[in-house]
This record gives sequence, structure tokens and C-alpha cells, in this order.
Amino acid sequence: MNYLLAGLTGILLVLIFPDFSYTSLAPVALTPLLFAMSREFRPRQRFLLGYIAGNIHWFGVCYWIQNVLADHGGVGEWGGWGAFVLFCLLKSIHLGVFSMLGAVVIRTPWGIPAIAALWAGLERTQGPLTLFQWLMLGNAGIDMGVPMRLAPITGVYGISFVFAMMSAIIAAGLIRRPRKEFLWAAAILLLFLLPDLPPSEDPKGASAVVVQPNISETQEWNHAAIENLRQRLNLLSLQEALKPGQPAPQLIVWPEAPAPIYYTRDEVLRRQVTDLARLTHSSILLGTVTYDAQNAPLNSAQFILPDGMPAARYDKVYLVPFGEFIPPPFGFIKKISSEAGEFRPGEKVVVFQHHGLKLGSFICYESAIPHHVREFSRLGAQAFINISNDGYFGHSGARQQHLELVRMRAAENRRWIVRSTNNGITTLVDPAGRIVQQLPSFMETAGRFTFTPISEVTPYAQFGDWFAWLCLLFAAIALFASQIPNYVPEPKRHAV
Repeated sequence: MNYLLAGLTGILLVLIFPDFSYTSLAPVALTPLLFAMSREFRPRQRFLLGYIAGNIHWFGVCYWIQNVLADHGGVGEWGGWGAFVLFCLLKSIHLGVFSMLGAVVIRTPWGIPAIAALWAGLERTQGPLTLFQWLMLGNAGIDMGVPMRLAPITGVYGISFVFAMMSAIIAAGLIRRPRKEFLWAAAILLLFLLPDLPPSEDPKGASAVVVQPNISETQEWNHAAIENLRQRLNLLSLQEALKPGQPAPQLIVWPEAPAPIYYTRDEVLRRQVTDLARLTHSSILLGTVTYDAQNAPLNSAQFILPDGMPAARYDKVYLVPFGEFIPPPFGFIKKISSEAGEFRPGEKVVVFQHHGLKLGSFICYESAIPHHVREFSRLGAQAFINISNDGYFGHSGARQQHLELVRMRAAENRRWIVRSTNNGITTLVDPAGRIVQQLPSFMETAGRFTFTPISEVTPYAQFGDWFAWLCLLFAAIALFASQIPNYVPEPKRHAV
């Protein structure tokens, strides 16, 4: 029965995210596992319960990794499955640790907040310890007005805390904990005292033309194909930027794309971009491959001024595993792109500036890293530009999962996000994480998004993951305190 309950939590954690998005299950998703581990007194079995739930969770949410590796990684169907199984085995360790440690505190007077704190604190360590950071429990709350009030204060981890606490409250009832312990539930009512989400309003102040070229992931590139790509990008940009009756946009955005776009080395492309900027009187932000002093490739966002001159450049700091670098345990995997596994990470956050407008541009997978994206806001960015290539995801739920991450970053920082992708989902997100505009996916097109620059810095942007680290500290104290009643001092030995 305990194993079935653990498996049920794994299934619920799959159902709350795309492809399914039954987000109303988020507050109860952990309850079956909490109940199961509270009935198990063997540490190894407690770990195994969480480990089972974790494998089901990651297998069901990140199934698309197998497709990416099989279709684009050159390892074939079985190689893709082998690497994906190893990925799930590694990622599930976190949930196993949560189950093993959580079972120690769940029957203590402070068990309800300790469980929630342990969950939120361990979430913060997900990326550094398991090489890949993706959806947090709190991401399921992106369309829930009251929990989302926490986003600009605690980041996504505060919302995860609330959902984990609600699951712990139900589990405490099932194991018949004393009634006074349920007073912890009153803390959830404090959410109603927090400032409400910013209202929906017509954006104003700046506009961007976003280009969605819909480039095939399997395109073979020769001289004619590259020239055709340059012309398509130019034409899409000009058609939208020079529409009759429309003012010139402040910005034209080209996405990250699976194509040989080498701004620093392609003289023809560089000349075309210069002409485009001068003709439209717009700055241009484009995804491109650049190179460092050692000739290693960088995934970059290049900013071009309206006079056509290159300005600042941001080099992607957090590279995507399997695409831009191969994690050491998976070194046998072939490259997904012509330079996969060879990219070097950037070293710093860069804010682009022109005529008083300050922009931060994070690239693709970086939307999964809350503490990285908030640095752009902390350094003065008044709006975010997200360039991405989700083409490798095909038609899988990974596209919507990625968008949920972007939306949470908007809410945490209270910033508009202009998102330009190769083939979708190209969209405009408001400071509450709501989708305002969206271009049709899998179509060659362009659109114009209007957004409002915002200078105020949220507590999360200013102070970072303070809440998650405090949760980890509180969980450690709770674990230590739970052992005090069981401590038996060694009897003193008397000299003969």
C-alpha cells in the first residue's frame, strides 16, 4: 500500500503540469507520499518511497527528453531511452531524500511547517545537485491569483511552500495528529493580506517587433539556404516594422534559432542587419553564435543600435544539458547540434540600454533559473526579452512547460516579457505572468508587442532566494530538534 501511495504522488506531480495541467491537484499532490512515509520506520524504505514517486514524476513530465535525444542526438531509439532512464534515476534522488528526512519530522509538533520548509529548501538545490533544473511545485500555481501574490516576495519557492504545507495538513489529519498542530494552517490565511496581482492594463511606452522564422530543425545548410534565411529574416522584420500607420518600434527581436547565424563572422549578415537597423530606426536584438578569445563558441544575444553599430552582448551563462553541453555522466551521447557539448558559458549578466530603455535578455533554458533571471532586474532592466528555440520539443508538452517557467519569471520580477521563439510559443507576458498576446505556432510570421518599462524592483529581485535558504535552515533545525527526545547520554564512567 505504501508503494502504491508513493506512486500516486508521482502521478499527481505529472498531472499538475503540461500536457495535463490539472493544477487544482497541486495542494494535495504530496499527501499520498506523506501518509505513506509516516507509516514507514525504516530509513531505506522511506527513501525508496520518495524515489519511486520521483521516477514516475520525472518520467511523466520530461518524457520529451527521450525524443530529443533519439531524433536529434544521433543515439537512436534505445540510446535515447538509456540516457533518459539515467536522467530519471539521478533526478529522483531529491524526492528520495525528501521522503527519508520528512518522515522524521512529520510526527513532531512542528511537522506541518517543517515538511513545507524541507520541500521548498530542497527545491532550491535541485539545479546544482542534479545538473538540470526544471518545473517546481509552485509553477503549477501560475494561474492562481492568491498564491501568486507570493511570487514577487519569495519567488516560486514560496508558492511551493504553500502547496506542500496544504498537503502536509491533510496528511496530518490522516495520521490523527493533535488538533492544536493544525493551527499552523492559519499561516496560509496571511496570503490574503499580501498586495494583489497588478491589474490587467493596456501596455504603453515601448514596442518590439518579434520575428518567428519557423526554421526546420533538420535543415541542411548550404550557401543558397543561408542566403534564403537572411532574406526571410529581413523581409519578416521589414514587413512588420514598416507597416503603414504604425510608428517605428524601439526594438526588433530575432530568436535563438537552429541555423548558422554568426553575426561576428558573417559579413553579409552583418551588413544586412546594419541596413535593417538604419532603415527602421530600431535597435535589433538577435540570437547568434559568437566566440571567445580561445575560439570556443558562445550562445549569445547581440544588441545592435539604430545606427547599425553593435553595442553590448550577453553570453548565455546557464547552458542547456544535452544541447549545449553534455553532463559528465552522459558523455557517450552524441551532439544534438553541430556545436553541442562544446559551448562555453558566459561570465556575467548584461543589461542593454538605449534612449533610457533598459532591457535584460535571458536565453532559452535560463528561464528555468529564477536566481539568474532576477539579476537582470536587480541591475536595472525595465523589461525582459526572452529568445528561445523550442523546435527540438516538437509538439510535446515541453513547449507549455517552458512557457510556464517564463511566466513565473515575469511575476517574480514584475516585468513585462517579450518572448521571441523560432516556431512558437512566441508571446507577450505581463508583470503578473498573464499571457497578453501570442503568435500562432509552427508558422513563419512576425508580430508587434507593446510593453511598459518598469523600474521598481521587487523584494525577490533585490534579495533573491532568501526564503528558500531560510526554509532549508528551518528544516535542518527541525530535524535536529526531532532527535532531542531520543537522545540518551552515555553514562559516565567512574574511576576504580
